Amino acid sequence: MFTFNQRIQSKIIFYMISKVKIAIIGCGNLGASIANGLLKRDEFDPKNLTLTKRNTDSLSGFAVLGVHIQTDNISAAANADIIILGVKPFNIAPILAEIKPSLDPKEQIIISLATGISLAEMYQVINPASIAFRAMPNIAADIQESVTCVCSQNADADQVNLVTELFNGIGFTIPIDESLMEAATVLGACGIAYVLRFMRAMIQGGIQIGFDSHTASKIVNQTVKGAAELMIQKNMHPEAAIDKVTTPKGCTIVGLNEMEHQGFSSAMVRGVIASYEKIAK
Repeated sequence: MFTFNQRIQSKIIFYMISKVKIAIIGCGNLGASIANGLLKRDEFDPKNLTLTKRNTDSLSGFAVLGVHIQTDNISAAANADIIILGVKPFNIAPILAEIKPSLDPKEQIIISLATGISLAEMYQVINPASIAFRAMPNIAADIQESVTCVCSQNADADQVNLVTELFNGIGFTIPIDESLMEAATVLGACGIAYVLRFMRAMIQGGIQIGFDSHTASKIVNQTVKGAAELMIQKNMHPEAAIDKVTTPKGCTIVGLNEMEHQGFSSAMVRGVIASYEKIAK
């Protein structure tokens, strides 16, 4: 339970989020997901959000909501309290160099969403006194169900709390050491694609045993959602829940054993490691 001081601090941060000006530079799929998540927060004013992109046609839906849409990265950065870089990793250094003249290193917070670009590499471009974060959310930010791992440099406790609250608004946030950021990318961001591929395979199996695709999708979607909520709410290990379903000589254990014979768990582990090795190179 929160103490009185913690509740007061939470309300202050909540108020700050409602007033803070945010710019998402290079608003692609992930940036748009974050924008959607922010806009679903009742306290967040769309006028405090600026999105930039070379071709802004895909952002027209945000403009209707009152979000500022533009192509000028320098102007967007100059007028923001928090600058989120949603560009590809190879564009981080050029974008930082572009906006650097307009940055106030002691007042503005820079957050990079790029995979594989370290804080040290960012500081090769920006002022050494700058407040910088790396964050790795996933596309479930769109529906406020992302997990976001964050690390930072030069940030004080209030700034860490502010960024944490920002990303808590699109799911929940886990602070980690920067050495684990690439692993977090694989497990949290790439991981959502792994789960979706698993779901697609289940749907295909469902169709083969008699369901139409719509019904199979509804069953699989709720089954996966239920499994995740069971783990979260009961704080269980997956194997403990599996034991509750696998009765002696039953159909569940037969299916699980066949999947393991075909290398299911091994393939998942190898996929995770392959993605990690790709980033680590």
